[in-house]
Amino acid sequence: MRTLLITGPGGSGRTTVAAATATAAAREGTRTLVLSGDRTDTLGAALGVPTGARPGPAAPDLTAWRPDAAAGFRADLAAFQDRAASVLDLLGASRLDAEEVTPLPGAEELALLRALRDAALSERFELLVVDLPPAPQALALLALPAELRRYLRRLLPPERQAARALRPVLGRLAGVPMPADRFYETAARWDVELAAVEAVVADPGTAVRLVAEPGPAGTDAVRDTALGLAVRALPVESLVASRVLPDAPADSWLAGPAAQQRKALEEWGQTYTVHPAAHLGRDPRGPDDLGALAVPATGPAPLTAPVEWPVEDRLAEDGVLVWHIPLPGARRDELDLVRRGDELVLTAGGFRRIVGLPSALRRCTVAGAALREGELRIRFAPDPALWPRDR
Repeated sequence: MRTLLITGPGGSGRTTVAAATATAAAREGTRTLVLSGDRTDTLGAALGVPTGARPGPAAPDLTAWRPDAAAGFRADLAAFQDRAASVLDLLGASRLDAEEVTPLPGAEELALLRALRDAALSERFELLVVDLPPAPQALALLALPAELRRYLRRLLPPERQAARALRPVLGRLAGVPMPADRFYETAARWDVELAAVEAVVADPGTAVRLVAEPGPAGTDAVRDTALGLAVRALPVESLVASRVLPDAPADSWLAGPAAQQRKALEEWGQTYTVHPAAHLGRDPRGPDDLGALAVPATGPAPLTAPVEWPVEDRLAEDGVLVWHIPLPGARRDELDLVRRGDELVLTAGGFRRIVGLPSALRRCTVAGAALREGELRIRFAPDPALWPRDR
């Protein structure tokens, strides 16, 4: 299955574009699922049919789904209380009833991630279109699976589970209950579920379609979002320019806004594949309006080429290995690099990622870095104490 993630600044029309993209693909005969995490049914308003907590038909070859975060949160909490029953009893804590539970912040994002995983594992569909939250929240959401897995590995490394057989003895010596097998089983299950979501995001068949209204604010938002995606090594498939105004006479009040939009479109066209979506003079509603937007559909080929971070061997010429990291839109004063063991802490603008070093670079020391033409090039020199010696 191919996955198309759609996001953009708040109010840019990303839900409408997601609905139009899914509708266009379904009209071409592609079995499509459109998924949204919005609490209100903005997706259903755009499609012209209501959507709900279960996948349901919206048109021929088109299924829509808007997961119920509240129900999922209540189910997760009930399961957690069952697993932690012994600890809760020890502390004298009373259980919460499902009826008194309201979702905590982040529940909607977790519900969307879980639905994304379940949808990607389904064999019913050929294309998954995901209406992500506004860009800042979407970038945090896409980073969440990898970060949570990293926290799990740090808090409960696999080698620590080797002591599981000693827990009964330690419990008798300490006089308090030790973590039960369910604790480790729960952590392992979480790791598997998070790995499944991470695999969907990192899959070569996954790409991002940005949506923004052309203009100064939209240009700034596109730059920031593209940089955040580049830090996660996620490719931008295309950029949909929403609410594009028609050409207007010079004496019309529309002349100024239209000229401003044309300037932004020309700038975007130098970097992205841009698809203008005309302003209809109203909020698009239903299949006819969505078809009038003329957003690009997705064919049977992969959405776009995956982003690669190659390591260039320049040992013979310069005595270094060079790691190339594409960071379009990055600025030197916004970059920060920290080597920590076998990991690199990369900060670009407001985005941060901790990434493991390729095996060859783990035996090297950082010899410098430079940002050139939207690409960060980090130089690594072999560490004599770790690098294999020539014989």
